[in-house]
Amino acid sequence: MPRQAATTFDAIVVGSGMTGGWAAKELTERGLRTLVLEAGRNIVPEIDYAEHVPVASLPFRGRGNRQALERDRFVQRECYACDEWAAKFFVNDRENPYTTPADKPFKWIRGRQVGGRSIMWARQVYRWSDLDFEANLKDGIGTDWPIRYRDIAPWYDHVERFIGISGQAENLPQLPDGRFLPPMAMNCAEQLGRERLAKAFDGERVLTIGRCAVLTESHHGRAACHYCGSCHRGCITRSYFSAVNSTLPAARLTGRMTLRPNSVAERILYDPATRRATGVRVIDAVTMRDIEFRARVIFLCASTLESTRLLLNSKTRDFPAGLANSSGELGHNLMDHTMGQGARGTIPGLETRTYHGNRPNGVYVPRFRNVKTKHSAFLRGYAYQGEAFRQGWERTGTGFGVEFKRNLTAEQGPWVMSLEGYGECLPRRDNFVELDPVVRDHWGVAALRIHCTYGPNERAQMAEAVTSAVEMLEAMGARAIEPFRDHVDPGLVIHEMGTARMGRDPKTSVLNGWNQAHDVPNLFVTDGAAMASSGCQNPSITYMALTARAAARAVELLNRREL
Repeated sequence: MPRQAATTFDAIVVGSGMTGGWAAKELTERGLRTLVLEAGRNIVPEIDYAEHVPVASLPFRGRGNRQALERDRFVQRECYACDEWAAKFFVNDRENPYTTPADKPFKWIRGRQVGGRSIMWARQVYRWSDLDFEANLKDGIGTDWPIRYRDIAPWYDHVERFIGISGQAENLPQLPDGRFLPPMAMNCAEQLGRERLAKAFDGERVLTIGRCAVLTESHHGRAACHYCGSCHRGCITRSYFSAVNSTLPAARLTGRMTLRPNSVAERILYDPATRRATGVRVIDAVTMRDIEFRARVIFLCASTLESTRLLLNSKTRDFPAGLANSSGELGHNLMDHTMGQGARGTIPGLETRTYHGNRPNGVYVPRFRNVKTKHSAFLRGYAYQGEAFRQGWERTGTGFGVEFKRNLTAEQGPWVMSLEGYGECLPRRDNFVELDPVVRDHWGVAALRIHCTYGPNERAQMAEAVTSAVEMLEAMGARAIEPFRDHVDPGLVIHEMGTARMGRDPKTSVLNGWNQAHDVPNLFVTDGAAMASSGCQNPSITYMALTARAAARAVELLNRREL
């Protein structure tokens, strides 16, 4: 008889993306035999990555199969990265449905494959400070974070040293500096904007190069970026961080990781006698058969809403509203950042200057509202992401070889600076998710019904983000300034977080300060679901640091026989 595959492990990690890869790496390196369950297919970079595939090789010449997108990815296509090269990394919306009230649209952008959305993320990484971790307590909103910057700072260091972050130290209290590789160079318009902005606002508003998980020099066997600029399509040189490029290979090297793709997690198994999770029931996505796996510790890293969906679907007699939900907070306090508000303008005087390559990074203006002095119009704040570039590259050229290149660059358009605001979303209990009573996905698992809107505080931030962008462009000497106020539904920033928040009190939170479920001690949730507030920074580096920290804690508790 063929040998039966093992179904019992020390640890199970649900999800193989941004946090799942980190959980796998940390748990295996600390000695645990770890099963990683991924709902989607395996990824082979040499086959699946497409960053260097030329337009002429594509059936639709880069414009995409519109009929197929409208049929299968009618939500996912709203993400800029869901193009003809990378659409395969986004879920099929027909197979993965969810619902929303008609007046509360939410655009849920997802990736179901080994590596998850870490393959096509935007790679921006910014640490939080105590301005963020103390905000709920000081404002009397939501629940107090059970940790402070000092608790997570060593884990930011740990993550950054491994993945490689390029950035410029700025010594700003609201945006702590990290362990940086050399920064990418700003172009001449961005450098000019930085100088003028610092002078006009006496250092309060700082324009710096983006902090990004893209290598500027070789690092841990991965090559420096060569600036092809198509990161969301994959990276065969492994120059940007993804679970496929970095953490999963590290876990595999230990010999203790078992990776199982096509495994749709359906339920967390629970023993009421011990009040412990005992394993995970999955549906094999290919055979549609149920399989149960057992472990001493469970890490949920499936993404904010998928981890919460799994907990809601794992209700028991002890937890009729969802596993580990004695507080009643599971599913509540959903947040996403705001974006789409800002301004752009032309920067004169640099017509003889140009740049080379396709830098996979922009510039950043850290939050300056409600940092040192209170702003009466709203709570918290916003930051800007942007870039300066020369217009005119869209046209076609004539000639061949050197003549063709010379004609392309002979008459470039003006320099343009663009700044777009990214604002903090406050935690509100009426932003929540629940299981839809009727709709199920392709594998028979109950779908989510999502209720989410931006509130008056977010709208006030958005309005001012336009005004402040115009002010800064004027200070930079920009002309023909154009404010923009694009409508962006919640979800499209792709920074959804909350719904299983951390907190000090089991009566008002799902997780403790170690990402450990108050009600089920051997269950950890370390993706965006754990967030008690949203900050205005891109959150992925915080998820990764929390995951590494939680994994170390789980192993410590196992070794002390407390789990």
